[in-house]
Amino acid sequence: MNQSVTFAIAAAVLFGASTPLSKMLVGDVSPVLLGGLLYLGSGVGLGLFRMLRDKGWKPSGIQAREWPWLLGAIFFGGVLGPVALMYGLTTVSGSAASLMLNLESVLTALLAWMVFKENADKRIVLGMVAIVAGGAVLTWQPVGAGSSSFAGLAAIGIACLCWAIDNNLTRKVSASDAVFIASSKGLLAGLVNSAVAIGIGGSLPTPQTTVLAMVVGLLGYGISLVFFVLALRGLGTARTGAYFSTAPFIGSAVSLLFLGETATPLFWIASAFMGLGVWLHMTETHEHEHTHTPLEHTHAHTHDEHHQHQHNAETNLTEPHLHWHRHSSLTHKHPHYPDIHHQHSH
Repeated sequence: MNQSVTFAIAAAVLFGASTPLSKMLVGDVSPVLLGGLLYLGSGVGLGLFRMLRDKGWKPSGIQAREWPWLLGAIFFGGVLGPVALMYGLTTVSGSAASLMLNLESVLTALLAWMVFKENADKRIVLGMVAIVAGGAVLTWQPVGAGSSSFAGLAAIGIACLCWAIDNNLTRKVSASDAVFIASSKGLLAGLVNSAVAIGIGGSLPTPQTTVLAMVVGLLGYGISLVFFVLALRGLGTARTGAYFSTAPFIGSAVSLLFLGETATPLFWIASAFMGLGVWLHMTETHEHEHTHTPLEHTHAHTHDEHHQHQHNAETNLTEPHLHWHRHSSLTHKHPHYPDIHHQHSH
C-alpha cells in the first residue's frame, strides 16, 4: 500500500475513533468547551512533542509566502468552522447534522478540482461518490426523527465549506513540518473555542475530565491531523479527503466493537459503499509523460529520481533528511498522484 494512503487511512481511523469517545464526555462538558479542550489537547501535546523531538524550540521552516495559507487554514478550519457548527447544532437534529457533515468531503473535492486545478479522473470521482453515499446511508434517519431550521442547516453547510477551504489551504503548506502545522491549528482553535465557551457561561469540568478530553484531542485531532497533512503531501486534497471521509464508518465500528452498540442493516450497506469507494481509489493508476517545472522548497526526502541535487558541508546526508533544495526541469513518465511535485496540467 502507498505510504500516503496509509497516512490518510490512519488519520481517518484516529479521528473516527475519537467521535464516540468524545460523545461519552458530552454529558460532563458543554459541546463548545469540549471542542476547545479537544483542540487544546492537540496543540499542547504536539507542541511538547515537537520541542522534545527538536531538543528545544526551532523555527518552523514555513516560508513568508506560505504564512497566509496557514493562517487562512487556521481561521477557516479552527475558528469559523467550529463556531458555525456549534450554532447550527442548536437548531438542527443530530441526524440532519450528520447528513450535512458529509458535504465537507464533496466541497473539499470540488474546490480542489475547480479552484485549485487538481487532477481527477472518472475513477476518482466515482470513488468519491461511493464514499459519500456510504456516509449518507450511515447517518440516515427516518423523516420526522428531528426538526431542523433552515438557518441551522445553512450554518452547518457554512461549517463544511470552511473545513473544505481549510483542507485546500493546508495542502499549500503540506511540504512543511506537519507537527508544527497541526500544533499551531490546535493551539489557536483551542484557545478561541474555549474562550467562546467560557464567555457564554460555560464552566471548566473536573481535572480528570479535562485531561481525558485533551488526551482524546491529542489522538483524534492532533496526531490524526499530522497524518492528514502527510497524506495531503503525497496524495493531494481530493484523494486525501475521500479517504478521510470514511471516519464516520470507523466511528460506528468502534461503537459496535467497544461500546456495545448493535449493527443495523444500514451499517452494512454503508460499509459496502465505502469499501467500494476506497477500492476504486486504491486501485487507481495515473501514468503519462509530464514535465516538472523548476521548484524550490523544503521537506523530508530521499534521493529518488525527483531529488537529484547538491548539498553543502553542513547537511546531514542520512536519508531521509530535511533541507532547502531546488528541483530542475525534468520530463519523464511514471505512475503518480497530484502530490507536491506533480502539479502539472492535463
